[in-house]
Amino acid sequence: MNLLTVENISKSFGERILFEQLSFGINKDQKIALIAKNGTGKTSILNILSGADAPDSGKVNYRKGIRTSFLEQEPDLDPKLTIEETIFASDNEVLRVITRYEAALENPEDADAYQSAFEDMERFGAWDFETQYKQILSKLKLEDLKVKVGLLSGGQKKRIALANALINRPDLLILDEPTNHLDLEMIEWLEHYFAKENMTLFMVTHDRYFLERVCNEIIELDNGTLYPYKGNYSYYLEKKDSRMEQEATELHKSKQLFKKELAWMRRQPKARTTKSKSRIDDFQTIKDRAGKRRNEHEVQLELNMARVGSKILELHKLVKSFPGIPILDKFDYTFNKGERLGVIGKNGTGKSTFLNILTGSDTPDTGKVIVGDTIKFGYYTQKGITIKEGQKVIDVVREFGDFIPLMKGRQISAQQLLERFLFDRKKQYDFVDKLSGGERKRLYLCTVLIQNPNFLILDEPTNDLDIVTLNVLESFLLDFPGCLIVVSHDRYFMDKIVDHLFVFRGNAVIEDFPGNYSDFRAYEDSTLIESRIEKEKQQESKTPKKSWKEDTSKSKLSYAEQKEHKQLEKDIQKLEFKKGEIEQQFVTGDLSPENIAELSKALKEIADGIETKTERWFELSAMIEG
Repeated sequence: MNLLTVENISKSFGERILFEQLSFGINKDQKIALIAKNGTGKTSILNILSGADAPDSGKVNYRKGIRTSFLEQEPDLDPKLTIEETIFASDNEVLRVITRYEAALENPEDADAYQSAFEDMERFGAWDFETQYKQILSKLKLEDLKVKVGLLSGGQKKRIALANALINRPDLLILDEPTNHLDLEMIEWLEHYFAKENMTLFMVTHDRYFLERVCNEIIELDNGTLYPYKGNYSYYLEKKDSRMEQEATELHKSKQLFKKELAWMRRQPKARTTKSKSRIDDFQTIKDRAGKRRNEHEVQLELNMARVGSKILELHKLVKSFPGIPILDKFDYTFNKGERLGVIGKNGTGKSTFLNILTGSDTPDTGKVIVGDTIKFGYYTQKGITIKEGQKVIDVVREFGDFIPLMKGRQISAQQLLERFLFDRKKQYDFVDKLSGGERKRLYLCTVLIQNPNFLILDEPTNDLDIVTLNVLESFLLDFPGCLIVVSHDRYFMDKIVDHLFVFRGNAVIEDFPGNYSDFRAYEDSTLIESRIEKEKQQESKTPKKSWKEDTSKSKLSYAEQKEHKQLEKDIQKLEFKKGEIEQQFVTGDLSPENIAELSKALKEIADGIETKTERWFELSAMIEG
């Protein structure tokens, strides 16, 4: 079933043409990724599909009645609302039903309103929906729903917008870099969620593992033409190589034919016959085909790296904490030459603080950081480039000099250097604030590398970079002879670049793991499996064994018991919800001693009810299994 059709859309900004005459469709249950270089209009296409922007020409046709949700890179949320108000402000009928039910719970004396709300919860299947959306909020670490949006970080706002998009369960979900600002645990959960859910997705993402495991179709925008690939990322890479080989073969044949026809044309043939006239008319088409060039420029990275002495970087007894958040506790480490370290951990465990301490932009509470005399840091931060009003691209590089030293005594002009980073002469005189997110990151990477560091620290370098640039950056870093520290949620990138990991567990616990990210995940998964098996063995040893006679004595459920079994599931869910509400009041409420006593009594009654109903549910479940 077709949900959306794009017909011949074009978009330009002034003289700059992003794309022309693009057409494609999106069908139900497709999970499509759009791949293109930075600055070629990926975000503009998403904005047009979502209705946030309009094409200069062409149109987008939506199937009547479909709901779409759009996750922007930088969500625009009302700062005055709380997280909960933001979520319930969305146009979702089931959420409105839940809102009415929660309001009825707060006014139990209005029996009619409660009965109506309860019946609506049943009719719309809101009990299950409520469980799902609370699970989504939990997985995205949005526990304190009373916090104002204006007090949140950019990453937290992105997670709220993602939660809203998932909770609304649209017919078509459009996503712009959905994994940005998520920690690895959240990314893997989201990956699993999209892979198993029957959802229609259209996304832009640089996360190649995400592309591999979620998407079933890839559309590539290359030199103004769309190429569809019916498969995941591996299939795309394989088929793109085949396409490039075929194009090269066809171009070679076109050039050979052009030479032949050019020789014929130079003999100045007269169009005396229909055949001669047709051949002359075809000559221009052959000439255009033979002269077609691929714009296959890649970023060229080069460093004139300073010599590295015997002493690199030493950390002695580092202690660092913020109120209630310990980051480092007497941490010791000595870096060796050529060290390639990855840093992983949940958001808020202190990864960026750790990097700031290494580079001197933050200080430890106690302890010493000793930097070798020859060490020159290159620090690529999450904040990115600082945009100055009226500054052009060329001005950013000229702050470091009109000529930049390269290896073996060579030098390069600021203009030539920018061309290596895919900023042509015209683009170099664009204002920095007009660049796309990926182009800004590429320019920022340029400013870090031209300072010729021998100790590179990269904090989320892959965000907003296109896949072509990522591949070039990976190749450069594999050959980089200095020390390297990478903080990244891009698992593919980490697997290729690092030799070992610092795993930030929180509460100042940092583990040194000898391997890349996939090695770490395999180790963690095996540890979890072993732990689960051990628990099951312990449980089995405690549970008295029953004979086959006892097992066969079990009866199947009657119709009344089947009905009771289903009702118990609903009752337990409702009690769990009420329990959560009361527990939340203990956390957030300003309670009097009388209120505390009353709520404690209610909490005990609910807990007893859950225990009784759960025991009965297990009893009936065992009868079903028998």
